[in-house]
Amino acid sequence: MDAKKRNVIVMILSMMAFFANGDNYAVAPLLINISKDLNISIGSAALSVTAYMLAFGLFTIIFGPLGDRYGKTKVINTAAFGTAIFSMLGAFAFNLPSLIVLRAMNGAFGAGIFPVTMALVGESFETSNRQKAIGKVMGMMFLGGASATAIGGILAYFGSWRMVYFVYGAAELIIAFIMLRVLPKSPSVIDSLNFTRVYKTAFANKNLISIVGTIFLVGFSVFGSFTYSGKLVESRTGYTVLSVGLILTLFGIATVIGGRKAPIVREKLKNKFLLFTGLLGSISLFVIAYMKNPIYIGIGLFGFGLAFVFLQSTLVTKAQEAMPKLRGTAMSLASFNMFVGGGIGTFINGRILNAFSIGPIFAVAGAVMFLVGFIATNVISKEQEQVLSAS
Repeated sequence: MDAKKRNVIVMILSMMAFFANGDNYAVAPLLINISKDLNISIGSAALSVTAYMLAFGLFTIIFGPLGDRYGKTKVINTAAFGTAIFSMLGAFAFNLPSLIVLRAMNGAFGAGIFPVTMALVGESFETSNRQKAIGKVMGMMFLGGASATAIGGILAYFGSWRMVYFVYGAAELIIAFIMLRVLPKSPSVIDSLNFTRVYKTAFANKNLISIVGTIFLVGFSVFGSFTYSGKLVESRTGYTVLSVGLILTLFGIATVIGGRKAPIVREKLKNKFLLFTGLLGSISLFVIAYMKNPIYIGIGLFGFGLAFVFLQSTLVTKAQEAMPKLRGTAMSLASFNMFVGGGIGTFINGRILNAFSIGPIFAVAGAVMFLVGFIATNVISKEQEQVLSAS
């Protein structure tokens, strides 16, 4: 496959990742509108978000091995059409049960986008360009999530919460049809599907388990705190939801830039790269925690985004290299740990918010990010030492 075709593949997968991730976050600030329209409480409306996330987490474990067995392209195409269709159907929900079912189905199919896409990109690029390609897709994915509040606010302003679901689904459907023509067929890498066997192989790989364990801490620090970033910006500035969404987009923009520049910075800093990344993330989170000026908060969000994608693209790349024959399964474990870490972080931070205030959430995340820099450096160094001793 030539470089031009691979770049086109990365661009298409990046766009799908943008909308699939944004699909989850775009409606979260519109729960009041949903509750009024369906005549339910805000707490009940929030169950649709919970349904999406639970289905996403569960099916993350399933899709990776499916990609290894039936070919990653086939699984990604199926997931893309599924998440597009159920996102559009969500616009026609008529009561709480229908909304919960449709969002759960959307989340289930959405779970097939991230891990299998990362695996497909990983096997399509050689070692020297793999992290940059993974970083590009990852950057667009998190730009989609970070900008979703602003995009959702704009769509809701001109229409309603239903338009948000429909537009995201329609965009995903268009890209899904393009993917059918653009994505090359990928081969099966295992002869039969046995979840117990593939995960037994994965858990026996100590390098992989160390890496995905570190990814759990990244999820705890990043997703566990970023969930509350909109509330922090709003409480500190008094800005509208739309303005808050635009400020949060700085995090996403940083992930796009960082995804492209990570290999360059890593090459310059060598073994100090992950230590630097942990320190950058820690400082940025402490700025967010204690600064009230929106400019400083914006700078903190930008540094936070850079640190996150530097860490995550490195760890995801190394996770694939730890188990190259089962990249899909490796990515399922990585995605699941990131999801569970984020879920636990969100839960604990909710308790911190109730007991103290919103600032300490980001201070705790900053301390964890600093720790992650050291742990990640140690994990990657040990892996490299084992590779050298084996050769």
